[in-house]
Amino acid sequence: MTSIKEQAAISRLLSFLQEWDNAGKVARSHILDKFIETNRGKTAPELEQEFSQGASLFLVRLTTSLRITYVTDSCLEKLLRSIGIFLSAVSSNRYLIEFLEVGGVLTLLEILGLEKIKEEAKKESIKLLQVIANSGRTYKELICESYGVRSIAEFLAKSKSEETQEEVQVLLDSLVHGNPKYQNQVYKGLIALLPCESPKAQQLSLQTIRTAQSIIGTTHPSIVDCVLKVLGTMHLEVQYEAIELIKDLVGYDVRQALLKGLVALLIPSVKETSKLQAKILSDPSVLQLAPSLPMFLQQAAAAKAIGVLARNDMSIAEELLYLHVVHGLMAAMGNMDHSNSQRLASLTLECFVQMFPLVAEHVRKGMGEELYQLFLSNAEDLYMKLDSIQADILAANKVNITKALRLHGGSYSMNILYGSHDSAQMAYLTHFEKEDVESKE
Repeated sequence: MTSIKEQAAISRLLSFLQEWDNAGKVARSHILDKFIETNRGKTAPELEQEFSQGASLFLVRLTTSLRITYVTDSCLEKLLRSIGIFLSAVSSNRYLIEFLEVGGVLTLLEILGLEKIKEEAKKESIKLLQVIANSGRTYKELICESYGVRSIAEFLAKSKSEETQEEVQVLLDSLVHGNPKYQNQVYKGLIALLPCESPKAQQLSLQTIRTAQSIIGTTHPSIVDCVLKVLGTMHLEVQYEAIELIKDLVGYDVRQALLKGLVALLIPSVKETSKLQAKILSDPSVLQLAPSLPMFLQQAAAAKAIGVLARNDMSIAEELLYLHVVHGLMAAMGNMDHSNSQRLASLTLECFVQMFPLVAEHVRKGMGEELYQLFLSNAEDLYMKLDSIQADILAANKVNITKALRLHGGSYSMNILYGSHDSAQMAYLTHFEKEDVESKE
């Protein structure tokens, strides 16, 4: 026999559920407002007490309403926030299972892909997916098995709200951790985001790739090209994250490909520069747009990245010499169409000149005494003092440090350039020298 108090509580619950069942759109909106206000932050036992041990009866009504009305965006944000109260409550595993059993994950992912649904509602969907993902490995796998990575990544690329995009990053970060079965899928999805048009999405993807990279321990073949292309951005915050990722990647098996790619960007391809020249001839005003062209932005960013790497690690600086980095930096200094390329290339070349006497010797010969002294006096401001003849000398330079190392022999190289190194390091550097010889034949 139930007590009079229990009967009264059950009666109140039935009355509440009946009120919900009979309510229209406006009335349900008011019910949700009151529910959110009075129950936010409650534990599962507290919710059960509030609903006379029948909280699941209201949750099932919320999930049913969600599945029926989410396409029309009717009270969608409030519905999601209400469901979130159940799913995020302490000791709420029962509610979570009930939500998942009716296809809750698929519904949340579908919401992300519908254009007519408001951004705030999509943000609430992301928060619910965070709650689900944070509940354990099984739930992370469920999201990934539901093609969640693709849906979440696409939403990150299309979202117009930086706040929402940051919530998506939190979700993707959660899916990378403690999810060995699908962590590679998340990693690949993040790389696929790099070419997108949203600078914020690029920035957040680069940050999360760094985390994923450290967890996975191996690289994807496409990562080098994707990161190098990102260097063509006009957004410094994106460029910063790309260079931070590059600093990490030189510790993996893509090191050589990455260094080669950076040096190659110092001298834009003839095909790309020919296109620019043709545009300038047909429309002189195009010249004013030259600083924003991706190939020049890449050139400047590559010069900056090379400087960062060389200053951080002497062995990388040495490897770059075998890849003709000095020639490339001097050529970039002669690019009168992009002053930032000139400035950053000059600063990085100054670093190599200070580190290696052999480089200083050949840069001096390549520039000529007058220009070299101007360079030494103030490398950062050199671009403002260059005349067209000096710029042409730099752009057309024939400096070849690798050739000089071969001509002078190994002992000269070790004494002047390397100092003392262990045999493994010397063997690795000899690989670059051998490769350079073969490429010339």
